[in-house]
Amino acid sequence: MTLIRPELRARLYHWREVIIAAAIMALGAWIAGGGGPLLLGIGVLLVLTGLALGINAWRRLRFASDGQAPGVVQVVEGQIAYFAPEQGGFAALDDLAELRLEPGPPGGVGPVWVLEQTGAEALRIPVAASGADQLFDAFASLPGIDMNALSAAVAEQVPRARVLWRRHRRTALT
Repeated sequence: MTLIRPELRARLYHWREVIIAAAIMALGAWIAGGGGPLLLGIGVLLVLTGLALGINAWRRLRFASDGQAPGVVQVVEGQIAYFAPEQGGFAALDDLAELRLEPGPPGGVGPVWVLEQTGAEALRIPVAASGADQLFDAFASLPGIDMNALSAAVAEQVPRARVLWRRHRRTALT
């Protein structure tokens, strides 16, 4: 016999990172109220740590999908792999030239990530593919990417095509 209904357990699991960040902030506030400059400093440090973790958790939560689109995404050592029944492929993060979010075909799987690579065909990954939440950390490693704009684009109700990141040309040393 379980004490928590399965629906509630699933909802709590979905929000787990935000809940943990809030708990760290509450612990920091409680310690800071204990009196003395040392406890105040430790408490403030914990509150700031919880706040930073909470902001990242909130962005990651907005980025998460339900995994209802066909295919599976894997990210291993800087390489993104997408396996699907009719399409798929690989993309190395170092070879990416552009990252776009486009609305999917009408009646299709919803919005898709388009990963343009130098010298290769673009890899198209549905946002709702199983394991697509791993892309948050992979995309965060791209130089100069705005993760807040990325999360906002995914959370948009009516997606529109947009370029979210483009690699700046590297100048060759001669």
